Amino acid sequence: MDKCLVNRLVTGLLVAGLVSPGVVLALDANIEGLEGEPAENLETYLDGLDAEQYSPQRLESEVRRLAGESLRVYGYYEPTFELRFDDRDAPEEVTIVVDPGEPVRIERLAFGLAGGAADDQPFQDAIDAYPQEEGDVLRHAPFDSLRSQLSGLALERGYFDWRFTERRMEIRPWANSARLSLDLDSGPRYRFGPVRFHGQHIETERLQALAPFHEGKPYLASDIATFNQRLGQTEWFGSVSVRPLLDAGIGELALPPAPIGFLNALDVEGLPEAPPPEPRLSAEALAAAESLQAPAVPEVPIEVNVTPADRHQFEVGIGFATDVGPRMRFSWDQPWVNRYGHSLEHNLYLSGPEQEFSGVYDMPLDDPRRDSYRLQYGLRNEDNEDTESLEASVEFGRRWQFENAWEQIVYLRATYEDFTQADLDNQVLLLYPGVRWTRTRSRNPTFPRWGDRQQISVQYSSEAWGSDAEFLRLDADSQWIRSLGDDYRFVGRVGAGSIVTDDFENIPPSLRFFTGGDTSVRGYGYETLSPENSDGELVGGEQRLVGSVEAQRRITGPWWLASFVDAGDAFTDWWPQELNTSAGLGVRWISPVGPIRFDVAHPFDSDDAYRIHFAIGPEF
Repeated sequence: MDKCLVNRLVTGLLVAGLVSPGVVLALDANIEGLEGEPAENLETYLDGLDAEQYSPQRLESEVRRLAGESLRVYGYYEPTFELRFDDRDAPEEVTIVVDPGEPVRIERLAFGLAGGAADDQPFQDAIDAYPQEEGDVLRHAPFDSLRSQLSGLALERGYFDWRFTERRMEIRPWANSARLSLDLDSGPRYRFGPVRFHGQHIETERLQALAPFHEGKPYLASDIATFNQRLGQTEWFGSVSVRPLLDAGIGELALPPAPIGFLNALDVEGLPEAPPPEPRLSAEALAAAESLQAPAVPEVPIEVNVTPADRHQFEVGIGFATDVGPRMRFSWDQPWVNRYGHSLEHNLYLSGPEQEFSGVYDMPLDDPRRDSYRLQYGLRNEDNEDTESLEASVEFGRRWQFENAWEQIVYLRATYEDFTQADLDNQVLLLYPGVRWTRTRSRNPTFPRWGDRQQISVQYSSEAWGSDAEFLRLDADSQWIRSLGDDYRFVGRVGAGSIVTDDFENIPPSLRFFTGGDTSVRGYGYETLSPENSDGELVGGEQRLVGSVEAQRRITGPWWLASFVDAGDAFTDWWPQELNTSAGLGVRWISPVGPIRFDVAHPFDSDDAYRIHFAIGPEF
């Protein structure tokens, strides 16, 4: 085939993108006489330089130009270069011998502030933190960084009329000196104006209470971001946009130029002239007039655009655990049910030993993210081992969410439970107050490499107000997840509980303590560890103590190997003489539907050789 034809065919395929073009090799550079950041910057400047695009003379000129530019930012304005190419006609490598010469040093630093920024400490802090002094070798980067930092501070802190009255880097290579000047006139600092909401379905007063600022407060961009975040955290809205309106109102007041109109465009020859149109003010005229009587403290209105979240949200979860078999959870959430932002959620949980229907009606107060009243209700049926129970409960409480991530709930609970525990049949009505503290922190909730969860609860019941049992119940659990590097993960868990009472027979199974299972002491069945009666039936304990240590090692990708030791029991008298212990190995797979855990545990205090635990879902 004709060589010319082949060349044309290859060229056509390259254009069509059907054949990958040859790799363009950059000119390799060896730097001598220079080290550190200046040498690295010189190499960066020469990256991608294709020698084939230049003649030998032009290539040498281009290398010298780029090398000179790369050194100026480090204060070397009169360097000399000796270039040695491996091949003059088709070079692939060049050796550059650099004599940087005498560096330029800073002779004078003159930074100034005018306007409101002169009394605003962050601006002065930025200038005070300038890393160079007079007499130092000039570096361009700190000056450029200070300029960007001052302009960023001006916009962030509401100085929208800012400008640099002086911005000069005066270089004198012949004298090896530089004079740096930077003067910022910030103008006045704007203050927050009125907040205007659009598209809201919740009362405006409730939304305004979420703003971290008030009208007249000095403008701060971070307050805008915080306001946007708080509105999103309420879960009332599908979308949220908060933005300042600069120069709001001028364009709205200005009248557009009067159009000729269809009638005025007709042939009116011979008719008297129409009177001239009335004078109109342009946007420019209005802006000029406004500047003559500008307010002493300018303000910027805030515009908030929101769209309602879906009023009904449904979620279905299906899982499996060896202890309870298949399990399913169905939830129906209503993020808002009225203009006050009240919310309602319903949950249905189904498994072999337990079925539960529950709901929460949340009534937010001044800060809906952190402060609310809650009404909870539930109906629960349990049939497991030696426990049969039907429980109905109603709870009313007050919730606080603190800045340190702790949540506190103070509540009053009423419970009716009809139960059979071992050989005891009973029906009890309990009315008791309680307080619960919880905190959950994690990075990547699906499979956290760092996190912890704590829960502490205190409940008290007395016959003085009609309860069938008098007791004080305390319960606490804590779990930690920590990592070492990218391939090691450690999980620790400890829990304890105690009931102080003289009529244990009237304490229902839902308040007694049982241990064992894939979230307690692996190697034993679900809630099979507790004191027993004379017939060997489980009766539940007045005390509880469990603990676990687990080490995980990444095998490859999403697969992890785990080894663990668990210990714990439920018992009558504190402290137990011994704890049931188990140990085992497991596998963790971070699947697309969530972490999957498979464990094989050997109990040391049972006749069983091993027990298998399988679960789907996050640890928290």
